[in-house]
Amino acid sequence: MLDINLKTQLKAYLEKLTQPIEIIASVDDSKGSRDLVELLADIKPLSDRITVTERRNDAERKPSFAITRPGDEIGVRFAGLPLGHEFTSLVLALLHVGGHPSKAASDLIEQVKNLHGPFHFETYFSLTCQNCPDVVQALNLMAVLNPNISHVAIDGALFQDEVTKRQIMNVPSVFLNGEPFGQGRMELAEILAKLDTGSAAREAEKLNAKAPFDVLIVGGGPAGAAAAVYAARKGIATGIVAERFGGQVLDTMGIENYISIKETDGPHFAVALEQHVKSYDVDVMNLQRAEALVPGQLIEIKLKSGASLKSKTVILATGARWRDMNVPGEKEYRTKGVTYCPHCDGPLFKGKRVAVVGGGNSGVEAAIDLAGLVAHVTLIEFANELRADAVLQRKLNSLPNVTVILHAQTTEVTGDGQKVNGLIYKDRTTDAVNRLDLEGVFVQIGLLPNTDWLKGVVDLSKHGEIVVDANGRTNVTGVFAAGDATTTPFKQIVIAAGEGSKAALSAFDHIIRS
Repeated sequence: MLDINLKTQLKAYLEKLTQPIEIIASVDDSKGSRDLVELLADIKPLSDRITVTERRNDAERKPSFAITRPGDEIGVRFAGLPLGHEFTSLVLALLHVGGHPSKAASDLIEQVKNLHGPFHFETYFSLTCQNCPDVVQALNLMAVLNPNISHVAIDGALFQDEVTKRQIMNVPSVFLNGEPFGQGRMELAEILAKLDTGSAAREAEKLNAKAPFDVLIVGGGPAGAAAAVYAARKGIATGIVAERFGGQVLDTMGIENYISIKETDGPHFAVALEQHVKSYDVDVMNLQRAEALVPGQLIEIKLKSGASLKSKTVILATGARWRDMNVPGEKEYRTKGVTYCPHCDGPLFKGKRVAVVGGGNSGVEAAIDLAGLVAHVTLIEFANELRADAVLQRKLNSLPNVTVILHAQTTEVTGDGQKVNGLIYKDRTTDAVNRLDLEGVFVQIGLLPNTDWLKGVVDLSKHGEIVVDANGRTNVTGVFAAGDATTTPFKQIVIAAGEGSKAALSAFDHIIRS
């Protein structure tokens, strides 16, 4: 199951175990159970602190396995095989149950230990989802730290009956004590904030007490991270406040055009960004959403939490988000068949009929990826030709279960009240209205800048982008901007990083001349 290189790496990690681990496998005669037994047989010899027990007559999901300590009540369980993106989750679960300390902040660890349960979490993931491991790892750690917490991570592709019964159409989907708790990427601090309602007020109080910064960056994507590094290297007081560190990069599957890095993926790239920023004296304030900018001698950034931060200069690097179709049914069926991440949610539509709306690179790539999973893909494009690169179009046209419809305007997503059951589009050449019967709609029609909160204060283009000059300056004195939220052409990671660096240098120049 594991190749020799993976075994060697895992063996080196397992040398860090300080306590014995018991893996209890619940299996039957299915192929999934046979694969799980093979996986655990590969893991067991890698450490003499690991024992493996098989059970066939218990009431647990099959195949699944618990990771615990002999004599302890640790509620960490995987239902399915945690490979792909979730292999790291397996490794960390083994390490944390085996006594190796977590790198989580000490205050968060104490907050977890002080929670009163019982809290039983269930997370549905897919092996291709790049956002799922953050949720799985956070909840596993909570289950290790607090005996009142348990967590089972469930491969939705393997447990399709549960996915159908619970009407799960995007991952990660988290249930708490049998009820929906959250969807999408969540970090440990965000999960704790939902459980411990007083934590947000305590955090806001801490933020309000901070002294003014020299440079405050709003946004934690490539532009914001680059700006933070360049500002900190100047020796000035630098802060970065972000709704989620990494930004849009976290939703990017493959990165193959960032110079000097031949190939990586978004989540790994985001971790590298954060580690680089934190290697300097930068005050990182994550999971904080900016709601207002107030110009002045000290510029004020008001946050959704009620906190307020002040700075001599501000760099806006708020990035962009997926653009909505803005048609009837889209909002009603979001997470119920309407989705924006083919890599994350594709496995949940195995054997079903889906549509991809959008004929650019992202849309065609989505259709290609989905074609290997679903029964049929219909790609809907508004224009009279696809806009994707020629190499992608050739690959798309070679697939037998893909249909491309051009000159098509999506007008409605339909459903039965619980989930998507169709899409209606208008033929722009004949005005004929057509309907597709399907179970999923993947929206891939570009990005929208995260600038709504700046309207009336900072000049925006007709597309909502922050208007900047060649130095990254906005119309507001002391306020700069960089990245996908600006009028700078070509929304690329490498360009955003360069523009973030430029904005930081411009802000520093402004400070020393003021």
